[in-house]
Amino acid sequence: MRIRCLFVMIAGIFFLAAPALAVDWSADVLAGYQGGLSFKTSGGVSSFARGFPLGLELGLAYAIVDPGDPFPARRVFIQNATNGTPEKHGSIWDFRLDFLYPLQIPAVNLSVLAGPRFSLFDAHFHYVGANEEFDVTSNQWGLGLGVKGSFAISQGLRLVVQAGLDYFFPGPLEGHDTVYTPDNQNVNPIANYTYRDAAATVNAPEFVPALMLGLGF
Repeated sequence: MRIRCLFVMIAGIFFLAAPALAVDWSADVLAGYQGGLSFKTSGGVSSFARGFPLGLELGLAYAIVDPGDPFPARRVFIQNATNGTPEKHGSIWDFRLDFLYPLQIPAVNLSVLAGPRFSLFDAHFHYVGANEEFDVTSNQWGLGLGVKGSFAISQGLRLVVQAGLDYFFPGPLEGHDTVYTPDNQNVNPIANYTYRDAAATVNAPEFVPALMLGLGF
């Protein structure tokens, strides 16, 4: 909720600035790889403050990812049972704010971008025939760095290519009624398992490379 409020406030600042300045707006729709098959939408603004060389871009991405190893995850978060046929799926929502610095390169609209990230990771495990089903979730802050290039297709339409690398700081891992924290102030830990053991069973984001392609407007 706080993240959504922050994005709404920033968008409101952009909107209020528009009547006073010749603000340049843009929007992108991209698809590609970002830890898995990913889709991203973003909106950007530049020239919104006199003398300020950077553009700003708000983005929301969704990625389908491998959640991790179901049997070790069950041992760490529930019990040592090994019955049932495992089914699994994982996803990551991430919110991002980027500052864009344009590079002066002839015939190419190229920018370096960097900024904070916030991810919502969800690993879902279902053990068919064992009557067990649970999620492991983690919310993490991160930082990202990348490059973005665009090429005109027609007036108002661009081909957009973006590449980068995000790093997410470790965050609590919650599953069933157990929570493992990076400082091992754990809640209802199973046996003698630690945060490191829990993190090894799921693919919560850490270093996440990205390569995406799409259209800009």
